[in-house]
Amino acid sequence: MSRILIVEDESRIAAFIEKGLQKNGFETAIATDGEQALMMVDGCSFDMILLDLGLPIKSGLAVLTELRNRGIQIPIVIVSARDDIEGKMAGFLNEITDYITKPFRFADLLKSVCNHLNVVA
Repeated sequence: MSRILIVEDESRIAAFIEKGLQKNGFETAIATDGEQALMMVDGCSFDMILLDLGLPIKSGLAVLTELRNRGIQIPIVIVSARDDIEGKMAGFLNEITDYITKPFRFADLLKSVCNHLNVVA
């Protein structure tokens, strides 16, 4: 079973994503800010991270940069309301796996997750 860390500060969105992923056979955990996400990655093994950019305490981009600087190369999908080209380019320069703009259809998110983990939902 694949383990996915959902890093999202809006509880409604985090619960929506978690419920859908669990229904499709994934194990999930939620971090509500950037610092918590980094601590959870240190303490657990995840197969993928779904990462919002607009996080409290430490931004999603700062989390992404720190993870890559640590040599953590698991797939990271940005799930963000930011749709500006600078945000997307910064993500891709830090080797993100995909970029999904909010609002999104869960089916599109699930397709990205399954494609990058090579699993069938």
